[in-house]
Amino acid sequence: MARFLKNREASNGRAPGEIVFIGEKKVQEATLKMIDYDNENLLEQEIIDLNESIAFKDTPTVTWLNINGLHDTDLIKKIGDGFDLHALVLDDIVNTSQRPSMEEYDDYLFMVLKMMYYDEAAKQIKSEQLSIVLGKTFLITFQERPGDIFDPVRDRIRKQKGRIRKVGIDYLAYALLDIIVENYIMLIERFGEQIEDIENEILENPSQKILSKIQKYKQEMNYLRKTIRPVREFILQLSRLDSDLLQDHTLPFIKDLLDLSTQAVEGIDSYREMLSDHMDIYNTGINNRLNEIMKVLTIFSAIFIPLTFIAGIYGTNFENLPELHFRYSYFIFWGVLVSVAVFMLRFFKRKKWL
Repeated sequence: MARFLKNREASNGRAPGEIVFIGEKKVQEATLKMIDYDNENLLEQEIIDLNESIAFKDTPTVTWLNINGLHDTDLIKKIGDGFDLHALVLDDIVNTSQRPSMEEYDDYLFMVLKMMYYDEAAKQIKSEQLSIVLGKTFLITFQERPGDIFDPVRDRIRKQKGRIRKVGIDYLAYALLDIIVENYIMLIERFGEQIEDIENEILENPSQKILSKIQKYKQEMNYLRKTIRPVREFILQLSRLDSDLLQDHTLPFIKDLLDLSTQAVEGIDSYREMLSDHMDIYNTGINNRLNEIMKVLTIFSAIFIPLTFIAGIYGTNFENLPELHFRYSYFIFWGVLVSVAVFMLRFFKRKKWL
């Protein structure tokens, strides 16, 4: 399936607000897990009956509900009904081709972004859509498949590390966004090291293999840029948001997250420019090699032009060529050819053409 755009045939002709899954089914069955906590208590369990989690909607504790699997539209609709989510929000959740963005509703914030990872088998970056619904006391995350990068956050919750158990639900949302953006930077740094190493390879041996590497890295950087730039935009929007859902003590962390996302975007732009420079160096190296080859061929051609002229004269069939009757005519002929060639080589060196 295409990484930049997804096939939208399934959504053609549907009614507005109708929930249609767009993307690749990555799990057989959707699963739900919940973490509910405050400063003193912690409850972590897998949800079998959705009503069990809905009951935590209005409790004073922090409730984090995580859903793995977006293809089960009936389940997504039940969650939407239980937590009073707008039909357009549910539609965006099951559409895995959504552009990263944030929308503010009366009682909650809705955020869509991508979690990215490097696929060793495919040798490329792949992504998974993550949707976040931030309410007053609950946070719902929708993922395409099990497995994510949030285990450090869960570990901090379980072991009461840092401030996460002492503050509100908005700090949990920040913690998730923070680890996603940090993962972006790790991916950029990974590719950055490889991109920086290419320059030496280009200078030593500008081969077709190097050109393929440059093209591959440019494609990956473009994919990162398409994904990360909108994330920076909505984090900027989030940092300026005047909402009761964001407490004053969380705003400095969000602004720090904005700096981190800006660093990621600037890193991508820097490496994209570096790849363009690598392409210029590669083309220059190829052109220089071609010029050297043409230079040698031109010199040989220039040397053989007068020799061919002389040989052409003495290769004619005229009977009255006096030199043909000399005893040493053949050796004189070769002497003339060699003398002309040596003279031209010395002339080229004096002109610094060689």
